[in-house]
Amino acid sequence: MTDIFLRVLTESGLVIQTIMYLLIAMSIASWSIIFMKIIQLRKVRKQCVEQFELFQQSGDITSAMKSMSQNQTSPMYMVGSFALKELRRLEKADLSPSVKGRLAIDNVRRALRQGVSVQLDEVGSSLVFLSTCTNIAPFLGLFGTVWGIMRSFHEIGMMKSASLIVVGPGIAEALTTTVFGLAVAIPAAMFYNGFVGMMASIETYLVNFASSFLNRIQRELAWTAENGSDI
Repeated sequence: MTDIFLRVLTESGLVIQTIMYLLIAMSIASWSIIFMKIIQLRKVRKQCVEQFELFQQSGDITSAMKSMSQNQTSPMYMVGSFALKELRRLEKADLSPSVKGRLAIDNVRRALRQGVSVQLDEVGSSLVFLSTCTNIAPFLGLFGTVWGIMRSFHEIGMMKSASLIVVGPGIAEALTTTVFGLAVAIPAAMFYNGFVGMMASIETYLVNFASSFLNRIQRELAWTAENGSDI
C-alpha cells in the first residue's frame, strides 16, 4: 500500500498528484485543528462549569464578577462583562431615572445575547474547515479515481491490451485517491460531530449563566424595570 501511495505521489499525472497533495494538506490542517479543539473545548467547558458555580455561590453581582475575573479570558466572564459594560453606559447616560429603568433590562438582555453569540463564534472558529473536509474530501478522491480510470482506459486503447499487467497499476493508483479522500473525511466528520456536541454543552452553560445574570440584575438593582428575564 505504501508503494502504491508513493507511486501515486511521484509517478502519476499532474491532476492526480494535485489532488493527492491537496488531500494531504487538508489532512494535516484538519488534524491540527482537531488536536487544538480537543484542548480548547475541554478547557472552555471546564471553565464554564467552575465559573457558573462561582457565580451561583457569590452573594451579589459585584462579588461574583470579581471572583470570575481571576480568569478574564473565559467565555462566561466575557459574557458578564458585556452586560456590565452596557449597564454602566446606561447609568452614565443623560436620561431620566424612569427612562433608564425602562431601558435597563432590555439593553442588558441584548448585551448578554450578543456576548453569548460572540463567545460561541470564537470558540467554534475553525470547525467550518472540518465540515468542509468532511464534504469535499470524498469527492476529490472520487474525482481522482474517475480521472485515473479514464487514463487507464486510454492506455488500453493505445496498447491494444486489457491485461491486468497493463491496467492494474493505473487502476490501483486511481483507487488510492478515493481511499485517501475517505481517510481525510472520516476523522474530520467524527471529530466535527463530537465538537458540535461539546459546543452545545458550552452554549447551554452560557445561556443559563445569562439568565441567572439577568435575574440577579433585576433583584439587586432597584432602578431596573421588571421586564422579565428570558434570554
